[in-house]
Amino acid sequence: MFKTVFTLWILTTLLLTSSGQEQAVRPDQEKEAVIKGRVFNSVTNEPVPFATVIIFGTTTGAMTDFDGNFLFTGVTPGYLRLQGSSVGFESYVTPDVLVTLTNPVYIEIPLTESVVGIDDVVVKASPFRKQAMSPLSVRIIGIQEIEKNPGGNRDISRVIQSFPGVASTPAFRNDVIVRGGGPNENRFYLDDIEIPYLNHFSTQGASGGPVGIINVDFVEELNFYSGAFPASRGNALSSVLNFRQVDGNRERLKFRATVGASDLGLTLDGPTGERSSLIMSARRSYLQFLFKAIGLPFLPTYNDFQFKHKTRIGETGELTIIGLGALDNFELNRDANETEYQRYLLDYIPVQEQYSYTIGVRYKQFRNNGYDTWVISRNYLNNSQYKYAGNIEGVDSLLLFDYLSGEGENKFRYERSFQTENGIRLEYGAGYENVLYRTSSIQKIFAEEGVLSRNYDVAMRTSKFALFGQGSKTFIDNRLSLSFGIRADASSYSSEMSNPLRNLSPRFSASWSFNEQLSFNFNTGRYHQLPPYTAMGYSDAAGNLVNRDNGLKYIRSDHFVAGFEYQPGSSLQFTIEGFYKLYSDYPFSVADSIPLASKSAEYGIFGDEEVIPVAEGRSYGAEFLARVRNLNGLNLVLSYTLVRSEFMDLDGRYIPTSWDNRHLLNLTATKQLKGNWDIGLKWRYVGGAPYTPYDLEYSSVKEAWDLTGQGYFDYSRYNSERLRAFHQLDLRIDKGWFFDNWTLMVYADVQNVYNFKADQPPILLRESDETGMPLTDPADSNRYQLKYISGESGTVLPTVGIIVEF
Repeated sequence: MFKTVFTLWILTTLLLTSSGQEQAVRPDQEKEAVIKGRVFNSVTNEPVPFATVIIFGTTTGAMTDFDGNFLFTGVTPGYLRLQGSSVGFESYVTPDVLVTLTNPVYIEIPLTESVVGIDDVVVKASPFRKQAMSPLSVRIIGIQEIEKNPGGNRDISRVIQSFPGVASTPAFRNDVIVRGGGPNENRFYLDDIEIPYLNHFSTQGASGGPVGIINVDFVEELNFYSGAFPASRGNALSSVLNFRQVDGNRERLKFRATVGASDLGLTLDGPTGERSSLIMSARRSYLQFLFKAIGLPFLPTYNDFQFKHKTRIGETGELTIIGLGALDNFELNRDANETEYQRYLLDYIPVQEQYSYTIGVRYKQFRNNGYDTWVISRNYLNNSQYKYAGNIEGVDSLLLFDYLSGEGENKFRYERSFQTENGIRLEYGAGYENVLYRTSSIQKIFAEEGVLSRNYDVAMRTSKFALFGQGSKTFIDNRLSLSFGIRADASSYSSEMSNPLRNLSPRFSASWSFNEQLSFNFNTGRYHQLPPYTAMGYSDAAGNLVNRDNGLKYIRSDHFVAGFEYQPGSSLQFTIEGFYKLYSDYPFSVADSIPLASKSAEYGIFGDEEVIPVAEGRSYGAEFLARVRNLNGLNLVLSYTLVRSEFMDLDGRYIPTSWDNRHLLNLTATKQLKGNWDIGLKWRYVGGAPYTPYDLEYSSVKEAWDLTGQGYFDYSRYNSERLRAFHQLDLRIDKGWFFDNWTLMVYADVQNVYNFKADQPPILLRESDETGMPLTDPADSNRYQLKYISGESGTVLPTVGIIVEF
């Protein structure tokens, strides 16, 4: 492995020393690329006149007029940032923006009033922005890093795997696994409006799925919190992803057509009035045609839509309306049954139909010393799965599994943000949610008594309440920054959850700046999260909420994080952080005697079983990050994470969870070359995850196997085995052509270049004869003959993408 890493560092050094970028402004081009924008006070929304705006990393600048407006012409097409500054304000570097000849670009630059004195430590303008409320464990990821991430395929869940603390898997999944926590411990926001799921074919109750649901044409930047969560963002234990979306074009209608690795998309945006704009898109997959052509036994089809409409109301109001929806179908390809592995997949994979949507409204009203934010939204998920014995559907067929569920949430949140005259920044607010969860479930299960039916219908209504507040201030000539926040959550679900004093979540952050380059940062906090609705709504045949009777509680996690940050230049950042997370009141599976967290990486449903709130666990480790942002055209992320993730068993012993990878190493580098070429590589190393072996005695029983089509795990040996580590190299080349009236961008991406075969748990299946019929155990006619085949996976995966904008 050392030789591989050393070789990659040599390649990166060569990239760094190769030819640099073209100039930011090129006055001799036939048609000018134009940037327009406005500099304004982030607290009051008032324009900042006579502010200086420069193209970041250059000496090209402009000054705002009395209304805060600025203009650049003759700009070289490509990705760039702007830096805004003015006397009495903190400097600000904008997110990446793509400039073309086709349409003018409009950029708004928010400046925050500074509270510094003559001898204060002044941090230079940098793309690595720092927040007093969350001074560490926050990564700001720009659209250029998302678009050009090798192996990322414009998918957010894969892009964040380049950063510290985030694990990845070689399987075809997008689970968000952060600092040893499960995929169910994350929350996602679009323009401050919460969305429940991040992926198509999402795992109900968690965050997994194979393909991202968010169209990155909408993304301006992502604020990724792996700790130090703001008090206004609750119900998360491992991470918060807050997406800022772009506004529609203010000048004219613009179109973008995309052929991606797995889908086709069309995005349009433009003005809808003098003070309003709209951006909207639709995408449809073509994976089903590729899968059928290569003989896979499952055919996924997904569709999604997304829109954002923004209106300025007077000089102090902003109204934003967003929508996000998905329609996913998962069918079986019954003709793909030639091999024993194909037949195995057909035997256990159910047919799935799923749709979801979120629609939300955010109104922001600016005042003299701050602003109010009002958010109203609704989201809904409908999840349907069924399975017939032998995949034969009909009146006389044996129905093994039939599940239909709907989760609907109506949400309201109010936030007040302002700054006092003595420099204290305060935020406070409240939230309310009304929830309706409905499920109808029919399932055949195998127990000691034989084949049983586990059927129930439930309609559960509950409400959630939250109060939160947080304040921050700097001291000692701006060297010391302190922040304290508190949040209280409650639910009408049960008496255990209805008392907000039981679910208080205090948090404290501190940052000490030794100088303008080096700082020490610290955070500790307590966080609470509701169990998944699938667990809250699990019922018996009489409709009784089983887990409510079992005393189900909010899950609790206590965080301790500390580390150093070093910024030797405006484009360089180095951080090292240590973290420790303690879990308590986690749902514990009654049937399998394991924590529920380790089950959230399966497709379909998570938490639909009897649990008790007794599991305790911990995750801890250290992270290192080296980051370069646009230094001579080079962008680089080098991250290493040492992580342990463990839960207690019934005997009080710590055993590893499914996320206990121990070592995570990532190197991602992209380089801008002349002629609008970009090249990039990503190499990742992931330590082997633990897994649970099969119970051969139980699995071989015919009645048991026929109900599931696959083996049963031996949870008495939970996670007693461990996979070998895997590593993978991805390469990518981008080329752009910027014409007067349209733009063409093409990329070629190759995943797993050296065709590494990742170790996976062995697959247990029935032995069969030459006709495909399963074989009976000659020693016991009630059992099948079983065998293992290799679960090894991995192949070279080339893809090509085309983006046309006009």
